[in-house]
Amino acid sequence: MSDTLKGSAIRGMTRPSRRYAQDRVCSHKECETRLSQYNRRDYCYAHAPVRFPRVRGRILPEGT
Repeated sequence: MSDTLKGSAIRGMTRPSRRYAQDRVCSHKECETRLSQYNRRDYCYAHAPVRFPRVRGRILPEGT
């Protein structure tokens, strides 16, 4: 007797990607870059504001 189980994959359980309005343009002045319908931000990569990730753990002193 075999000790393995067989089954089939569950189909249709994945959620479709969220879409945003089509034909959007970067919000930066003089930039005419079209944004992807999957990009939730208002700016293109070149003009996106700098965002720093949340850092966990020790806070190192300045100058090290």
